[in-house]
Amino acid sequence: MANKNFEKHESGLVRRLGLGATFLLVISSMVGSGVFKKIAPMSSELGSAAWVLAAWVVAGLISWFGALTNAEVASQIAEPGGQYEYFKRIFGKPLAFFYGWAVFIVIQSATAAAVASVFAESFHSIFPFPEVTILEGVWTFGGASGLQLQPVFFIKLLALSVLWLITFINLRGVQHGERVSNFFTSIVILGIIGITGLCFGFGNGDWSHFASSSSSSTGSVGLSSFFLAMLAAFWAYEGWNNLGFLAGEIKNPSRNVPFGLALGVGFVMLMYVAINTAYLYILPIQDFVNIHEAKNAVSAVAVIQSFLGPVGSVIIASLIMIATFGTTNNTVMSAPRVYFAMARDGLFFSGAAKVHPKYEVPSKAILYQSIWATVLLLSGSFDQLTDMLIFAAFIFYGLGASAVFILRKRNTGQKPDFQVPGYPVIPAVFIAFCLVLVVNAIIEQPIQSGAGLLLIASGIPFYLYWSRKLADKETK
Repeated sequence: MANKNFEKHESGLVRRLGLGATFLLVISSMVGSGVFKKIAPMSSELGSAAWVLAAWVVAGLISWFGALTNAEVASQIAEPGGQYEYFKRIFGKPLAFFYGWAVFIVIQSATAAAVASVFAESFHSIFPFPEVTILEGVWTFGGASGLQLQPVFFIKLLALSVLWLITFINLRGVQHGERVSNFFTSIVILGIIGITGLCFGFGNGDWSHFASSSSSSTGSVGLSSFFLAMLAAFWAYEGWNNLGFLAGEIKNPSRNVPFGLALGVGFVMLMYVAINTAYLYILPIQDFVNIHEAKNAVSAVAVIQSFLGPVGSVIIASLIMIATFGTTNNTVMSAPRVYFAMARDGLFFSGAAKVHPKYEVPSKAILYQSIWATVLLLSGSFDQLTDMLIFAAFIFYGLGASAVFILRKRNTGQKPDFQVPGYPVIPAVFIAFCLVLVVNAIIEQPIQSGAGLLLIASGIPFYLYWSRKLADKETK
């Protein structure tokens, strides 16, 4: 039952989360595995330490511009579902539905699946899973007796266990999800700051690394390569808009949501730039290219191992596990509020609109997402999932940012609780960047981009069915 000291939203959700919680929720939604791994593919793409660091800075600034722009809209439309609600009120239900469908079918469900997989892979790097034979003497196939279970089976099983443990925690109330988020996020922040300090304080680094290039570098970097490298960085920055999904459970959301976004994204950008500067200080760019070619090697492990030895791999793998557990928790906690809002409008499975009478959470919406995330986890690889979700996310990021211009015109003379600084330049820069990134992704990665578009388009028959059902209901 809701504590009498908490305000209750008309939907049945309870406003329990304050500004401190929103700040940590933004960080937990962003900091997962990317900050420890993505410098390697970026180095392979760009071949220059200076350009890699520039990609992290530009991607961080663009993400911050997007968060600041989104914050002004959030200060005026502080309702459960966040960006879904913005799209519905500004552009209408059809676009809102396809945003929500994209969140469900690929953006957030894929995030939960991919990040839970990284947790399991990190665990496997510390405690390797064995090959196990079962049903020996009972099962015979291709001349072999028994059924062999490879390590990948146990990695998938652990990822699923983590996903469903977190689902159970969040089914018991938003306050439990918040506590998990606060605890794990605090450890990750201290861990990233600690690793950065260790690199500069004890690592045998060299500032000349920032002027170096890889052996395959041509000395120049094309715009297309820079954008592809930033796709990797954007995976690390992805998730900042999750906070708006929880607006129905945040105290004074017209103030706390925008300020939580602005402060949280800015803080993450500073952490990311600092730790990647530390990586490049310790190792030359060619080492990161070699790590990328080694496929499963983790950049941060190589950095720490260079001066701490084997214990470095345990430290980084443990920190990745903590970070990915927190990020998975944030996704399971926040994204179902979008489906909850959609279902209340009759544009999703009706059960998702129900709030649990005891735990005051949209329990069925949470379950629907975890079921679909399970399907994605079992069927797709980490890189395939992240490529699709970043492409899909930026289509809607750009559209969402354009809402600030419409609201300014619509609400002439009214001053919202938060105004994006540098208007109209910052929103315009963000929108232009989203457009270029999406077009470049379609040209350079047509298969992944096409898959993302097909997944979004898969919502067409569902929209037609639910909208027809709504129309029939209204005519009765």
